Amino acid sequence: MSFVDFEKGGSAESLTINSTSIPSIDANEVLVKVNAFGVNRADTLQRQGKYPPPKGESEILGLEIAGVVVAVGSDVTNIKEGERVFGLVAGGGYAQYAKILSDHVFKTPDSLSCEQAAGIAEVFLTAYQSLCEIGQLQHGQSTLIHAGASGVGLAAIQLADLIGTKIAVTASSSKKLQVCADLGADTLVNYKQQDFAEALYSERFKADVVIDFIGAEYTNRSLKVLNMDGCIIQLALLNGRFGDKLDMALLLGKRARIQGSTLRNRSDEYKTNLINGFCQRFLSEFETGKLKPIIDTVYSVEEIAKAHARMEVNDTIGKLICKW
Repeated sequence: MSFVDFEKGGSAESLTINSTSIPSIDANEVLVKVNAFGVNRADTLQRQGKYPPPKGESEILGLEIAGVVVAVGSDVTNIKEGERVFGLVAGGGYAQYAKILSDHVFKTPDSLSCEQAAGIAEVFLTAYQSLCEIGQLQHGQSTLIHAGASGVGLAAIQLADLIGTKIAVTASSSKKLQVCADLGADTLVNYKQQDFAEALYSERFKADVVIDFIGAEYTNRSLKVLNMDGCIIQLALLNGRFGDKLDMALLLGKRARIQGSTLRNRSDEYKTNLINGFCQRFLSEFETGKLKPIIDTVYSVEEIAKAHARMEVNDTIGKLICKW
């Protein structure tokens, strides 16, 4: 099979198409012929040598796939050959065939193409984990979503809107903010033109949950707009691994919680429970149209370098997808 190979520490242009063996599956896995896969920041970090896969997982890039099941393990009863599926993998997604635990498979709704389905698993599960499992966001509360026009940000806006919360977002342009507004965001802040903490204070906006990909100087500013007993959920470190001096007075005074979170290195059991919870609560909403994958661009696999380059300069609104 063909797969996207990379040079560790190399640039986006170092990505090449290579060949390797089709993976063999265990009794509790299925083999998927991949039609499309999502591009994530974790992929660019792994290429740069900063984010290795969990021990025992494929060294091939890629965390989410969509395609058709071509083989099932002997213990699998919930998935059949020929079914259209999408799902989450800990590695191996940038290939023509990928194996995936049967418990981590979603059946693709009839209304969605493989390209659309490839843009769901990573961002919606991350957003669901952050808002519902960690943040325990409830109807009538408020949430602040930084990088609102990112893949996770746009998924989080949709979930928060379905839950019935007030939503504030930050983004870098009026175009990005308009997309956020169209999906349900109420309060919009262009962080290049305004200090978001000052802007939200003037709007009297207080957040029960903050989703942050930036860190550094954002932490203290997010604390300023946090409600009592609120939670800041840190998903990435775009401004570096070290932050400003933490304002402990704000942290204690608001009984606040700062929670770091990842998804890729969680246990299989954790991911299974997360997927089950998301499916029970939200998966059907892709059929109703209340939830939808927001796709920026679909590239051919030969254009994977373009996708990585755009991801690295934050030049996206929603997901970047590659197809075979």
